[in-house]
Amino acid sequence: MIMKLILILTFSFVISVVPAQVSSSQPQPLAVPLTLIQGADSKGAVCLDGTLPGYHFHPGFGSGANNWLVNLEGGGWCNDIRSCVFRKTTRLGSSKYMDKQVTFTGILSNKAEENPDFFNWNRVKVLYCDGASFAGDSQNKAANLQFRGQKIWQAAIEELMSKGMKNAKQALLSGCSAGGLATIIHCDEFGSLFPKSTKVKCFSDAGFFLDATDVSGGRTLRKMFGGVVSLQEVQKNLPKSCLDHLDPTSCFFPENLIDHIQTPLFLLNAAYDGWQLYESLTPSTADPHGYWNACKLNQTKCNSTQIEFLQKFRNQMLNDIKKFSTASQSGLYINSCFTHGQSERQDTWFASDSPLLNNTRIANAVGNWFFDRQVVKAIDCPYPCDKTCHSLFTK
Repeated sequence: MIMKLILILTFSFVISVVPAQVSSSQPQPLAVPLTLIQGADSKGAVCLDGTLPGYHFHPGFGSGANNWLVNLEGGGWCNDIRSCVFRKTTRLGSSKYMDKQVTFTGILSNKAEENPDFFNWNRVKVLYCDGASFAGDSQNKAANLQFRGQKIWQAAIEELMSKGMKNAKQALLSGCSAGGLATIIHCDEFGSLFPKSTKVKCFSDAGFFLDATDVSGGRTLRKMFGGVVSLQEVQKNLPKSCLDHLDPTSCFFPENLIDHIQTPLFLLNAAYDGWQLYESLTPSTADPHGYWNACKLNQTKCNSTQIEFLQKFRNQMLNDIKKFSTASQSGLYINSCFTHGQSERQDTWFASDSPLLNNTRIANAVGNWFFDRQVVKAIDCPYPCDKTCHSLFTK
């Protein structure tokens, strides 16, 4: 399990540090310092190891001074004592190891040429140090572990409201991967913070994790999510509308949450999500002989049986969002790429060679949806038709 967690954390890290390809001049990304939430511990809002949670904040300016973008960091989960004990020795479990400053790129960039609609908003990255998508509320005294994701979320929001977010004219909750799942879980809670006069929406990037069958016929991700939910008592913070008819683990899967969310929500996802391909569909436990290794690294090496399996995964995703896609307020951008997380990377969010769907870049699609300039329900044709993808290992 420790090796599995290392792979998860490494996978997330690789995705997050892909260099921006903005222009030939390569302007330096904005570096934003770490802020710890003082007094959060008195409210029980602490990381896995009991240290203070934190965030990175860059104030808005000009026409965006009263608008807020709150981004929830991603980075996998820990689903048992051993993996959580390991996690608390990393920046994803302890503020002792958090970066003192991070660069803001993609949807967090402060440059109009990199982030046309949100560049001058107040932009916040809330750091992830609980291992349960900001949704747990428990502890394990024997292992000295605090599972306080829900309290971290509440403490961060309370601090941001005191910094001026309570007066926001427009607000967007976003997140990538485990942060994208957290965005779905907390979307209506975020929406309830503001008066009806405030435009409030949510944007989940790579957070649509499927309750899928792996290549051996098992349910790898369901088993992992079951461990997370049970260990951290996530059920306390899952919606009653789901728990009334499904078990708590099922209610940690977005497919069982999105149809009940009242706040407008946009889903950005790769139809052949790279993380899910590696960790849910073809983990080493399901593919011990490495039958899928070449295909995972280069999709042109996939045989017809593997392509058929991947198309079934895409079809399951499209079926899971069918009802959601008909809602008037919903937004969709499902491109047929083998990647994971496209909003915080500059090369995929908004650049000269960014992915296109209906001849529209991701940044423009999200902006068009948020500002009601266009209805955005973009679903790509099946692989291999899209030639604009930025895949994880091949392009």
